[in-house]
Amino acid sequence: MSPEPTLASALDRLYRDYTREESASDPVHRVRPFADPRDREVAGFCAAALAFGRVASVLNTIDSLFRIMGPRPSEYVRQFDPGGKHPELRGMVHRWIRGEDIAALVWMLRQMLERSGSMEAFFLDGDSPAAPDVSAALDSFSTRALALDIRRAYGRVPKRPGVCYFFPRPSAGSACKRLNLFLRWMVRHDEVDLGVWSRLSPARLIVPLDTHVIRLGRCLRLTRYVSPGWKMAADVTASLRNLDAADPVRFDFSICHVGMMNACGFGRKQGDSQCPLKGLCHPRLRRARPAG
Repeated sequence: MSPEPTLASALDRLYRDYTREESASDPVHRVRPFADPRDREVAGFCAAALAFGRVASVLNTIDSLFRIMGPRPSEYVRQFDPGGKHPELRGMVHRWIRGEDIAALVWMLRQMLERSGSMEAFFLDGDSPAAPDVSAALDSFSTRALALDIRRAYGRVPKRPGVCYFFPRPSAGSACKRLNLFLRWMVRHDEVDLGVWSRLSPARLIVPLDTHVIRLGRCLRLTRYVSPGWKMAADVTASLRNLDAADPVRFDFSICHVGMMNACGFGRKQGDSQCPLKGLCHPRLRRARPAG
């Protein structure tokens, strides 16, 4: 008789099964064709920044942006004139993000590259390698990014500039899903993640907290939190770190895709009938105890 699977062994199996370059339509696959690391970090940040909404819409927006940027996104950014007309770029729309917001983002990326030479260096300017995770570094990254000039891109800066949406902070409670996704792509290296950066340890990454990770995180009891935010993201990561201290977020892609397959039955009538983690999950919502 074979031994009962543990959560670690089951997640390892999912990692082996799902971590394939062709495994799913994912924004990271739009970044992979760029061979130069300088292009990959710029394209990767733009793709991760726009990774919200329906998958088809996200991929269409990323494809449109990359057509405008051409084969060398880093050169496009370094030569970007924030005062230029850029009709194709400024004509873009992605949900509530407008072309002027994307133009402001490109201008901010140019300033990062001019100041530090690369996005990795700009990020690490606010990092302490002794910190247990990237929370403080992300806070510094977004704070310093939002201190850059945006007026030259906007002209008259809106009261709530859309570009600010791309730079959330853990200290404000945000899960920083898209920033953590970008870091996963840049730092980790396998058939999915690109491994562009070399100076940040994957052990310090935090899981990108999307709808699917929230659902499976609760179903697998990886978190005690109910409301999404930085505390939940850090809690899920801490649970995964108990399974793999050196690379806790390597399970993110496979966990996410169990959700995308609609296999997780957390809080649903289907329960664990379709779940590849059946027997290890707890799909029934626990009812709150009555007061008194």
